[in-house]
Amino acid sequence: MRGRRASRLLPPEIEEYRDAYWCRENTARIETAIQAEQFIERVGFATCLTDGRQLGPSLYVAVCGRRDATMPRNVQKDPETSHTWMLKDELMRRGRVYYGKLARGKAMFLAPRIIPYFKALWGVRRHEEKKRLSKSALSVLRVLRKEWELGTGDLRRESGVLDRKRFTQALDELQTAMIVVPNEAVYQPKFSYLWGLAEERFPEELATKVDRHTALREIARCFLHGSGMTVPGELARVTGLSRPEAGLGNRALVEEGFAVRVVQGTYRLTVLGDTGSRIDSRVLSRFVEGLPMS
Repeated sequence: MRGRRASRLLPPEIEEYRDAYWCRENTARIETAIQAEQFIERVGFATCLTDGRQLGPSLYVAVCGRRDATMPRNVQKDPETSHTWMLKDELMRRGRVYYGKLARGKAMFLAPRIIPYFKALWGVRRHEEKKRLSKSALSVLRVLRKEWELGTGDLRRESGVLDRKRFTQALDELQTAMIVVPNEAVYQPKFSYLWGLAEERFPEELATKVDRHTALREIARCFLHGSGMTVPGELARVTGLSRPEAGLGNRALVEEGFAVRVVQGTYRLTVLGDTGSRIDSRVLSRFVEGLPMS
């Protein structure tokens, strides 16, 4: 419901901009893994299975190709949900985009170029692990650093974290810290994930050091680039940032001229002009494609 309330605050031309950028149009819907990777690279970060009632770019909505896509209750029989799930599995296996449960437990995709900024804000460095991670998480991590990749059942047994709830919490904790990722989904003889170390798949991106101010600014830039305009609380809900941190990121964009402040908490891309003005179709197409605006 929060997503729908926020969308009612947006001018129609901004919704149209998002339709184009976030593939919320039937002619631009995602069908293949390559298209999905291109979509994630363009938007920077996206959720996996959230629908049009939630804020931000979503692979499921892009697969549906419509702004008001709503996930049905019986998702097992829904072809669009099933297709999104299969794409998620293929993207994990290909390993060209980052996938895992990040801030606030959201399952998200990250383009490689965005990984250093998320790591700067939510990652746990190796020398901080004993202070910041739970005993269960450390037990799971110790096994993975020895074995490199294990299925869910084997990892639970080897780690000694036999309680299912504690084990799941440990994996979620390690994913949020950007240390462990699911590498592949296996369905035979029963469904399981193969878990591995994030640094094995994205060593350069996770080793890149970025200060917190830069990370806030670049995450805000990434979202505003794709959304055209952000209203109070929107960036925070989409990314998991606190509202003061989201405000710092947006204000940094205003200082460099990338964004304009419309009213308190509302920011709009400078290149899109004043609120209420129509966006030139040539400007829209070039910006969505990431081309120079001249």
